[in-house]
Amino acid sequence: MKTRLLRSCLCLASALLAAASLSAQAPKIEFPAASPAATLKQRVGLTDIEINYSRPGLKGRVVVGKIDPYGKVWRTGANSATRISFSTPVKLQGSKLDAGTYELFTIPGPDEWTIILQKAGKQWGAYQYKEENDVLRVKARPVALASPLETFTIDINDIRDESATLDLIWADWRVPVKIEVDVVATIVPQIEAVMASDAAKKPYAQAAMFYRDHDLDLKKAAAWIDAAIAEQPNAYYYLYHKARILAKMGDKAGALATARQSIELAAKDKENLAAKAEYTRLNEALIAGLQ
Repeated sequence: MKTRLLRSCLCLASALLAAASLSAQAPKIEFPAASPAATLKQRVGLTDIEINYSRPGLKGRVVVGKIDPYGKVWRTGANSATRISFSTPVKLQGSKLDAGTYELFTIPGPDEWTIILQKAGKQWGAYQYKEENDVLRVKARPVALASPLETFTIDINDIRDESATLDLIWADWRVPVKIEVDVVATIVPQIEAVMASDAAKKPYAQAAMFYRDHDLDLKKAAAWIDAAIAEQPNAYYYLYHKARILAKMGDKAGALATARQSIELAAKDKENLAAKAEYTRLNEALIAGLQ
């Protein structure tokens, strides 16, 4: 009896070892994701935006409006709820939103979409979505595409210092959501502090262009660009920017004279041929627009 029991145990052990050996030798298979994960990072002004989402494909289906019906909360992607983070406060469609990480949901409609932000959790899909957890809701209108897009895409376009467009794109539609950031409130105090300091090196040209481009104190912009030119008398590109400042101040004659001076100085540049050609073209366009 003991001998038979011992033999049975030995056989069982051998079978287990053989199975373990076969399992260890089995090749590992990694299948492609049906909706691959993606991360989008974009700086707008001084704001860092990051979006983490999964990208489903149409695959011959009608998804939004059918599989994901109109009027119902959609995860705005696939798999886990889409996450979006902002490093500073922003405005979406004109509504204020604090810095932070949020889950992005939408309620699609044929003529209007509701864009929803909730504080980020760990939701799979929108199955645990609760309206009382909404931080922000705004409306956006879909725009028809000329040709359909197979893979759902979230992108950030139309980037300026203080704004951009968050685009939700799929099938034959694009839903644009305007993002606004406050660059002026952050940078102006920094510029003023540096300019009032005893710093040996000051960002005269950059400060002048920032004030010009954001419709701030043009007299300061003119003084700062003059200071930049005094430091680099041969910088014809600074003369071009001075001409633009003068034009914005309404000094047409001064702007024309400065633009022509910039062209004359650029003609003497024998090394930076690409810059020479670019600023010659820019000055000529500025002169043409002033005449």
